[in-house]
Amino acid sequence: MKWHYHKYFKKTKWIITVVLIVAITSCKNNDNGIDPVDPVSLDDDNDGILNTIDNCIAIANPNQEDTDNDGVGDVCDGSDPNDNDGDGIANAIDNCPNTANTNQQDIDNNGVGDACESVTPLFFCENGMAGEYPCKGYDLLSHIPLTDLASDLGEPSGSDVWGWTDPTTLKEYAIVGTSNSTAFVDLSNPIEPVVLGRINSETGDSAWRDIKVYNNYAFIVADNVGAHGMQVFDLTRLRTVPNPPTVFNPDTVFTGVESCHNIVINESEAIAYLVGCNTFAGGPTFVDLSNPMNPVSLGGYSETGYSHDAQVITYNGPDVEHNGKQIYVGSHGNTDEIVILDVTNKASVVELSRFSYPQSAFPHQGWFTEDQRYFIVGDEVDELDFGFNTKTLAFDFSDLDNPVLSGTYFGTTAAIDHNGYTRGNKYYLANYRAGLRVLDVSNIESEVNPMNEVGFFDTYPEDNNPDFNGVWSVYPYFSSGNIVISDIEKGLFIVRKSN
Repeated sequence: MKWHYHKYFKKTKWIITVVLIVAITSCKNNDNGIDPVDPVSLDDDNDGILNTIDNCIAIANPNQEDTDNDGVGDVCDGSDPNDNDGDGIANAIDNCPNTANTNQQDIDNNGVGDACESVTPLFFCENGMAGEYPCKGYDLLSHIPLTDLASDLGEPSGSDVWGWTDPTTLKEYAIVGTSNSTAFVDLSNPIEPVVLGRINSETGDSAWRDIKVYNNYAFIVADNVGAHGMQVFDLTRLRTVPNPPTVFNPDTVFTGVESCHNIVINESEAIAYLVGCNTFAGGPTFVDLSNPMNPVSLGGYSETGYSHDAQVITYNGPDVEHNGKQIYVGSHGNTDEIVILDVTNKASVVELSRFSYPQSAFPHQGWFTEDQRYFIVGDEVDELDFGFNTKTLAFDFSDLDNPVLSGTYFGTTAAIDHNGYTRGNKYYLANYRAGLRVLDVSNIESEVNPMNEVGFFDTYPEDNNPDFNGVWSVYPYFSSGNIVISDIEKGLFIVRKSN
C-alpha cells in the first residue's frame, strides 16, 4: 500500500504543480509591460520535454523512461530529494532510510532492511582485542569450531573458503573446505550462523580442498588424495534443509581429473581451470561448465608445466591489444615463475610472458586489482628462506607481454602470506599466523609504500612466527560486508569492519 500511495502522491504532486502554474500565470496582467508566461512552454528541468507532458518535471529525463508504466518517470521513482542515506531509494519506500542499502535486503521479511537490523558482535574490537583475538578495525561476529564443520574422520584441518549469495533470497552462505569434507554455513544471522551440512570427500583426507562457485553450483577439488575428481553441488538445495546438519551427496562428480590442487573459474565464459592436477603436467585443465550438471573437458595446456594457483579473467585493462581475450595468470611455485597465457582459444593457447623476481622462493597465488592494471602476488616460502617480514609484490601489467615489478610491501610481522583477494581499493590477505590483514592499495602505483595496512583480525594470538598455522583463506565479497575467514586449526570466523 505504501508503494502505490507514494507513486500516487508523487504523480498528484506534479499535476497540482502544473495547475498552480497555469493559475498563477493566468492571474498575471500586462500592467508592467511583461507578457504572461505561456504554461504550455514551461520546461522546469530543461530536458526538452515541456511540463505539460513531462513524466518527471523536477529532474531532467529526456528519454522519459517509465519502466513500470505508472506515469512517473524512473528518475522520479528512484530518486527523492528526501533520500537521507543517498542510496537512490526514496525515504517513503526505503526499508532502511538512514543507512544505504540499495539491494533492500530483508532476509527475515519483517519490513525492516537488514542494514537497519541491530547486530551486536560476539566481541567488539576494543583496545586492540576482540575477546582473545588481536584486532584493528574488525569486530568478531561469530566463530564456528572446526569440529562443527568437519566430519569426525581422522584429524581434520581447515583449508579453503568461498561464498555464495542466493540470487532469489539474497541469503549469504559460507562454503568451507576441510581435510575430510566441505561444509555449508547459512550466514543469514551472522551472529548465530547455522551449519547446514557437509559433503564428504570422495576418496579420503586431504590438507588441500578448494572450492569455487558458478551459476549457483559449487565445484570442489582436492589434492594428493587419489581419484577424487571434481564434485558438483547444487547450492539451491541449501534453501530447504529440514534437519541440519545433514550429510549431502554431490549432484555429480567430474572424473576427467583425479587429484587437483586448485580450481579457478572465469564466470564470464563459464570455464573452470583445474590446476595442479594429474593431467597436462599439472598445467590447466579446461572444463566447460555451461551445463553445471554435465561438465565437459576441453583439453588442457602442459607447455609451461605445473601451476599451483591462477586467476583467469576476460581482459578489459590498459593493454588494449588484448582486450576481450581470456587471460590466464598462473602462479608456478615449482619453477619460481608467474606465467601469463592467452587462453581464448583452448586448442591454441598463446604464451604472452613468463617472469620471476628477486628473492623468489615459491610464487603461490596472485590477484588483479579491479582496474586490471596491477597484479598482486604472494610468495609462500620467501619469509622462511630469507628471513624478512611478510612480503607482497605488485606488478604493473599495463603491458601483458612485458610485466614490470612496480612495488614491494613488507608487512608488520614475520608471518607467511597465503591467499589474497582485492575488492575496491582493499587487498584482503590470509596471512597464516598473523590472521586476516587488510591492505589499502589505492597508492599501488608508487614504488615506495604501494600498500598500507589499515586493519587486521588475528585468529592465531599465540604468535606471528613464519609457520603454517592460522588463516588459510578469506572471502571478502559479500554485499553485507561480512568477511569469512578459514583457520586451519580453529574453523570459521565471521568478522565485519567496525562502525
